Amino acid sequence: MNDATAYQKFARETLGIEFKNINLLITAFTHRSYLNEHKKTVFEHNERLEFLGDAVLELVVTEYLFINYREQEGVLTNWRSALVRTESISAAAQRGQFEAMLRLSRGERRGTRRAREQILANSFEAVVGAIYLDQGYLVAKEYIDRTIVSTFKDILNNGTWIDPKSQLQEVIQSREGLTPIYKVIVEEGPDHDKSFTVGVYIGGKLIGQGSGPSKQAGQQQAASEALQSYLNQD
Repeated sequence: MNDATAYQKFARETLGIEFKNINLLITAFTHRSYLNEHKKTVFEHNERLEFLGDAVLELVVTEYLFINYREQEGVLTNWRSALVRTESISAAAQRGQFEAMLRLSRGERRGTRRAREQILANSFEAVVGAIYLDQGYLVAKEYIDRTIVSTFKDILNNGTWIDPKSQLQEVIQSREGLTPIYKVIVEEGPDHDKSFTVGVYIGGKLIGQGSGPSKQAGQQQAASEALQSYLNQD
């Protein structure tokens, strides 16, 4: 089975979509690293599609929240962030069996769990971009509704929409009278693919750390880890 046939089969059976231009979907699953090992046969990676898909995803989620809920902007913003953050869309990619379709370099295939989570999230956005270009907004919206928006009630029920940094700050200030401090511990990778490991400290003591493609993402991950550890002491 050649690439086009395999991806068309995946699109039809897993995504529920019949692509007109299957090369869009193939590109959506092509990581930048794959080009380095296939320079003579592959000429495009998924970052432009990811850029487009990110915008479509945010629009669909924003539209859904605006139409269905009357809460103030700050609450709606937190809800939207919970729906489109790396963990949420990576989980959707895993449920959609994206991992088997990824085109990665050998080195990336041996990467950390967190790095793979980010790659899956990026590929999900790229696939949304490919669907939008190939099928239009309504089909892209239906796919996002089915895979992302459908998880919103669970997010509401388990409280994961609450911003970890804000929640940690409230807990620490009420119990300790201190403000958490965030510091970058490690910064690595080329400019186009940075990874930041961030620590969160209280009174000079490290209480959690996390990694992400930006300092903000690392801070959120560190806050989430610290919050779980801190609350487990109760």
